[in-house]
Amino acid sequence: MRARIIKDFRFEAAQTLPNLPGDHKCTKMHGHSFKLEIAIEGEVDPKIGWVYDHAEISRAMKPLMDQLDHSYLNEIEGLENPTIEYMAAWLWKKLAPQLPGLCEIVIHETPNARCVFRGEF
Repeated sequence: MRARIIKDFRFEAAQTLPNLPGDHKCTKMHGHSFKLEIAIEGEVDPKIGWVYDHAEISRAMKPLMDQLDHSYLNEIEGLENPTIEYMAAWLWKKLAPQLPGLCEIVIHETPNARCVFRGEF
């Protein structure tokens, strides 16, 4: 039996998007209450009854959350232009080696706007 588990994380951060046209409002510093969804897919272990331990996802995310929460994203190496698309790819590169079965990262920057990333570069 295959299943997908999803663990959510939230953080607050500021950003500017420097590569947009100069008159775009997002070139100014602004902040978001980001929500992340980290999805792992795989075979359900018949003895334990789960795909993957949620605690392992939290462990892999902890140093990243420490880096992202209440930060200015543009100052983080690799996030100089922190669109949610680039943020998702950055997270994927950091998490994929640690989380077997990582299949999807969703980043919500507002309740109405999000990016879904499935590791395709």
